[in-house]
Amino acid sequence: MTARFGLIAALVVAVLLAFVPWLASPVLVQFGITTLLLATLAQGWNIIGGYTGYASFGNSVFYGLGSYGTAIAMVQWHLPFGIGLVFGVVLAVVFALLLGLPVLRLRGHYFAIATLALAQVMTAIVSNLQIAGRNVGLVLPLLNGDRLFYELALALLVLATLAVFWLSRSRFGFGLIAIRENEDAAASMGINTTLYKVLAFALAGVFSALAGGIHAYWITFIDPASAFDISLNVKMIIMAVFGGPGSILGPTIGAFVLSAVSEVLSTEVSSIASLFFGAVVIVAVVFMPRGLADLVRRIKKTGWSYFSENVKAHRL
Repeated sequence: MTARFGLIAALVVAVLLAFVPWLASPVLVQFGITTLLLATLAQGWNIIGGYTGYASFGNSVFYGLGSYGTAIAMVQWHLPFGIGLVFGVVLAVVFALLLGLPVLRLRGHYFAIATLALAQVMTAIVSNLQIAGRNVGLVLPLLNGDRLFYELALALLVLATLAVFWLSRSRFGFGLIAIRENEDAAASMGINTTLYKVLAFALAGVFSALAGGIHAYWITFIDPASAFDISLNVKMIIMAVFGGPGSILGPTIGAFVLSAVSEVLSTEVSSIASLFFGAVVIVAVVFMPRGLADLVRRIKKTGWSYFSENVKAHRL
């Protein structure tokens, strides 16, 4: 009931946010587009990292494939934006299915290292593809429509959040949680762990690819270094962990809070803005390892002992 109430409240907020482009300044609208896309990426990572328990650094590859799929379709084949988005999603899903089978057999830091390498490999491959513009990249058609991109980004975030809500109540989602808690036990219960993990990887890829395609058309330019930027994946993880991995609204809240604070720091105190996300990681892991969502849920019962218990758990 609580989760359902929270989702309804979030949908009401989403409806209110839909009016922002008609009321706010262009700068705020552009900030909103960036934040909404980051929140979607955090929700995508939440599927494979929060619910399945696999700390993936490969979601930036899905983002890059979505960006390049959209760009190639529009620039090289002169297809509409919508078809470009679909092509980008297809690329991401095919990649997830083909690479997920061998990579998802790894666990822990071995899996993290393998997915980290995927971004570097894709950067090298795309840099040598003529159809992708090699190192130079591609310039997409210009569309002065920040309101359109804002609404697209908002709709995508709502869709991603609804998908996570479905996960939290579906047999498939329960299977992912079982894998996160104890994969061997989940397998002994008859769960096809490899299939579940690959499907979660692909579902995360769908939302990351859609976010990449929308962002590519919005900024009208992509190149291999920015499309497969591993630092973007780090941001996804930090936002999801800070907000609450494995929760419905946690990654979205984390993305909104951290984006706002980061924007203020970069404007007012640019010299320390780059240190902000690193500090967030330390605070989140040590003082609230289950994120803001768990903090809000438990702080009324436990009080300040919530933080001390987490510190003791880390033996600090």
